[in-house]
Amino acid sequence: MVTRCPAWGHPEPSLNSQWLSLLLLPLLLPGPPPALGMEDASFPHLGESSQPPPRACPPRCSCPRADTVDCAGLDLRVFPDNITRAAQHLSLQNNQLQELPYNELSRLSGLRTLNLHNNLISSEGLPDEAFESLTQLQHIYVAHNKLSVAPQFLPRSLRVADLAANEVTEIFPLTFGEKPALRSVYLHNNQLSNAGLPPDAFHGSQAVVTLSLSSNRLSYVPPSLPSSLERLHLQNNLISKVPRGALSRQTHLRELYLQHNQLTDSGLHATTFSKLHGLEYLDLSHNQLATVPAGLPHTLAVLHLGRNRIRWVEAARLRGLRGLRYLLLQHNQLGAAGLPAGALRPLRGLHTLHLYGNGLDRVPQALPRRLRALVLPHNRVTTLGARDLAATPSLAELNLAYNRLASACVHRRAFRRLRALRSLDLAGNQLTLLPSGLPASLRTLRLQRNQLRALEPEPLAGLDQLQELCLAHNRLRVGDIGPGTWHELQALQVLDLSHNELSFVPPDLPEALEELHLQGNRISHVGPEAFLSTPRLRALFLRANRLHVTSIAPEAFLGLPHLRVVDTTGNPEPVLVQLPPTAPRRPRAEGP
Repeated sequence: MVTRCPAWGHPEPSLNSQWLSLLLLPLLLPGPPPALGMEDASFPHLGESSQPPPRACPPRCSCPRADTVDCAGLDLRVFPDNITRAAQHLSLQNNQLQELPYNELSRLSGLRTLNLHNNLISSEGLPDEAFESLTQLQHIYVAHNKLSVAPQFLPRSLRVADLAANEVTEIFPLTFGEKPALRSVYLHNNQLSNAGLPPDAFHGSQAVVTLSLSSNRLSYVPPSLPSSLERLHLQNNLISKVPRGALSRQTHLRELYLQHNQLTDSGLHATTFSKLHGLEYLDLSHNQLATVPAGLPHTLAVLHLGRNRIRWVEAARLRGLRGLRYLLLQHNQLGAAGLPAGALRPLRGLHTLHLYGNGLDRVPQALPRRLRALVLPHNRVTTLGARDLAATPSLAELNLAYNRLASACVHRRAFRRLRALRSLDLAGNQLTLLPSGLPASLRTLRLQRNQLRALEPEPLAGLDQLQELCLAHNRLRVGDIGPGTWHELQALQVLDLSHNELSFVPPDLPEALEELHLQGNRISHVGPEAFLSTPRLRALFLRANRLHVTSIAPEAFLGLPHLRVVDTTGNPEPVLVQLPPTAPRRPRAEGP
């Protein structure tokens, strides 16, 4: 994969940790996927049995086992006949069915799995008595249909029910109530309001661990939710308050998703979350909160408060959260006094602090010593003092991109104690010189979109573990790159010097270099000795320079047996590229 420098306004840095997938889940999906929970089903894999198909099998369907009928994806408009009474698993997903005939369905009293996902079934096409005879049904999937109300009755034996992505406005007491084995209910992407959700909706169903009500029209957190819940999805609703006691019985809850609602401080009580003694993940992002909520459980590992209106973080609200690993406060309104010194110090286990897009004018003081990632791009930081980062010697990632740092305001000892630092992003600032005292542990250094006019060997001395260096979009000329600048970068594999003012390929580039970006410069000639120092080069980008037909010497690439990509597009004339004969392919040379 070609490595590129982040562009202006690059996306927010990602969190590289074991919580990454969990953090991204609510951002990528409005709730669990429509068929989430199907992993619990006992629907067998086709072909897993060597038994011959039964004689009684509907036309075009497959019946790999005596108890299995698969009619999925056949564009059926009518419920198939001739389904064996012995069927336990029936798949009718991805068809054009509009109704389920009671007479046909009532014959199949042994069904355990019924998959009707992605049809055109309306509530009128699903008679109230349709499931009365299905006394052994455990898994039902009716997502992506046209239901306007939920079935009034579902079998007591049910374990998984998926009614997501319909047009459901109402459910009934016995839709999900009185189901002692029920574990997962998916109702996201419907049109449910609180009026359509009866208070006894889950009475007698105290084994439910996953409930998805995201992307509906709820205005407050429903009361009387199952006390057994472990995962509750309420994102993308119209929720403005959590009634007192609404979450007081859910002591097993581990994940709570409330992002993309209309919550304000007045919509939360001091005890809203205090009874959730097992809560590990709480997402309150994209709301209208002005402060950090009170009464947060000490078990929290991830607290997502991004894109609210928080102006000030009260230390007392975070006291006791010693197990918190990720605190996300990006895109709030934190100003100079928004994070008082020491406010985050009690968070002894904090791994990542995300402050992207606030109004901070300096690095927060007295941060937790074990902090591993500090993400501060798009703030107003103007200075970096000698001791601003001294309290965080364990930092592995520091992102200060797109702030207001000038070289004169970055102390030469600012990075001295960061002996574990692997990634430093200073892109989009006002630096004219490379910072001094960079840690020898660095693997990635990003300095694009500054005002660098010169490179000297001293700031890069000792960076023998650096693998990626991005210097794109500066004002560098070849004559401003001092002799020996690249000498100690023995591990450098990716060098981006694109969009500068280079007139030819800089000499004496690092031997380990594999990817070289020189696009968008003023290069008009590539001599025969241009790449003698880089025998491992695999990808070379020379597009949008001043190259002509004869600009590249025929011998320029002879010593590059690993070269696979040469990009010369966007030059004044088409450039013919002669790769060495050992190279397995010849890249196409293109003109403008």
